[in-house]
Amino acid sequence: MFAGTANAWAGDPARAEARAEWDRAHAFYERTQYRESLTALGAAGNQGTSSKDARTLQLIGQDYFMLGDFKKATAVLEKAVALAPHDAIALHWLGRAYGRRAEAANPFSAPGYATKSRECFEKAVAMDPSDHDAMDDLFDFYLQAPGFLGGGLHKAQQVAERVAQRDPAQGQWALAQIDEKRKEYRSAEQHLRMAIKLAPQQVSRVVALAKCLANQGRVNESEAMFDQAMKMAPQNPIVLFERAETYIHEQRQLGEAKELLEQYLQEPLTPDDPPRQQAEALLKKIGA
Repeated sequence: MFAGTANAWAGDPARAEARAEWDRAHAFYERTQYRESLTALGAAGNQGTSSKDARTLQLIGQDYFMLGDFKKATAVLEKAVALAPHDAIALHWLGRAYGRRAEAANPFSAPGYATKSRECFEKAVAMDPSDHDAMDDLFDFYLQAPGFLGGGLHKAQQVAERVAQRDPAQGQWALAQIDEKRKEYRSAEQHLRMAIKLAPQQVSRVVALAKCLANQGRVNESEAMFDQAMKMAPQNPIVLFERAETYIHEQRQLGEAKELLEQYLQEPLTPDDPPRQQAEALLKKIGA
């Protein structure tokens, strides 16, 4: 995610302190201590960002994003992209921030934010086709967004085929998402079972099938897949979160959902896991 940062400061003793500051902040970020990361970067409170370089601005933007302050995230990431317009990773994060703003915006502002999100994802993928996360986010945009915003299942299908070329299991997962969108659940299930066959050690594949079965009302089969996932990775935060979220969505086993989310919040999370605020929101939803 931050490859190249060390090179940006290499051979420049005058910037050694800035590099140490960034390293401390990045360590906080990796431990999901986003406010501490901002403080380490001198970006907490009303402190400015005008003197920061592009990589530091990117990390500040990611901190704000993970804290759910998407307005600040877009503002800082815009500055990062202005300083480094060919940085695909910064563009990708800016696309994410605009996407989240689109989700919460009023009907007049949402289309503009969504369009900016799509444009950032498309540019990021064009700059670096090997960025799997950006490709996955572009796929998700095409899958969810209506045609007038640049989305569409035909575009999602094209991206899924590209994904399958570099990661067959992920490609099967993407095709399953398209089928679920079309309400072709049996076909989606077949793709997810193929994904498990292609990557039997990846617990996320088992979780995806468990959720698909739950969506079809096949509760016992879903529970069996979640049990399998728990045996594969007993302390995996994603398994805990996804199982709890499934229970809450279906309004069943809410007591167990509460226990799973409480356990989730005790785990040493990483930025790749759902944010703590999301788990706390689910607990609040069930009155816990």
